[in-house]
Amino acid sequence: MSRDALESHGVVTVAREAASELPDGRRITRWTFGSPGGVRAEVLSLGARLQALYAPDRDGRFANVVLGCESTADLFGEAAFFGATIGRYANRIAGGTLPLNGTTHRLATQQGGHTLHGGPDGFATRLWDGVPVRAGRRAGVRLRLVSPDGDQGFPGALTAEVTYLLGPDGELSLGYRATTDAPTVVNLTNHMYLNLAGEGCGTVLGHRLRVEAARYSPVDAELIPLGPAESVTGTPFDLREARAIGGRITEEHPQIRRAGDGFDHNWVLDGTGLRQAAVLSHLDSGRRVACLTTEPGLQVYTGNHFDGSLAGRSGRPYFAYAGIALETQHFPDSPNRPEYPSTQLRPGEEYRSTTVYRFSAE
Repeated sequence: MSRDALESHGVVTVAREAASELPDGRRITRWTFGSPGGVRAEVLSLGARLQALYAPDRDGRFANVVLGCESTADLFGEAAFFGATIGRYANRIAGGTLPLNGTTHRLATQQGGHTLHGGPDGFATRLWDGVPVRAGRRAGVRLRLVSPDGDQGFPGALTAEVTYLLGPDGELSLGYRATTDAPTVVNLTNHMYLNLAGEGCGTVLGHRLRVEAARYSPVDAELIPLGPAESVTGTPFDLREARAIGGRITEEHPQIRRAGDGFDHNWVLDGTGLRQAAVLSHLDSGRRVACLTTEPGLQVYTGNHFDGSLAGRSGRPYFAYAGIALETQHFPDSPNRPEYPSTQLRPGEEYRSTTVYRFSAE
């Protein structure tokens, strides 16, 4: 594969290469950007996906801390969401039912008749168009996708963009934009799985997690929110001080058992605007990532259902708790819950969302 260096201004460089091809001959492009001796990211045009992120530990040793697969078949199968940009609607819409302006739209469904992450052929399975971008000392890639009216049942033609920008300080920002030609709903996120020990290096049970939230959303047996958010006080969901993940999800609590012996829940984040949502840390390596977002919610999923059937780029299989997803987003099933923050987008409006991951070692 030939490598084509596209940008080399300052300390952050961007390069692209042909990663692989789809069965119909279309090319999947990989974008690589980072600085010498600093954090380096790899993004695929398939699913506008963060495929890898190399970060140093306290001794300067680098490891890929994002779970990912090389096989294109896996990326259309069990690993479809790994690191991908999720849309048109992240998380679940109950029964595939979307009420909007007096009309009920029937969405494509999976998982027990619900719509998950935009449907069975959501944004994670699409080829996005990408161009290199630069903003000051930061550089990366901007990816664009046009989703036609009726795509997976969603009304309106939606134009979506996600911009990955990495700075020399190890800060990775994801900026989302979307416009529509008819009323619709939109809820975009990234579904990277993190393991700060390194991809394929055991579980995240020893990682410590802090979430800036006093409330969370209990779910039913099919992981649809039951209703109003509840206080985290006195529950395993109280992560207002950093706690070991394993210590929390082994507590006896019906919500932990319901999600498959772990977290797969929405936290209602404190505050508004771009603010800290969570901090994940790994004591042995010293790696730490702070997650900031403009979104109202954070879905935390601890990889409860990994069963070893997928192997990562390291060649090692992923078993339960091999990674943790910190998905910044609006709440699950918001289109059917008028009391939740709205996810509606109308012509003439612009959807904007920002999430930042600050990687460091201490």
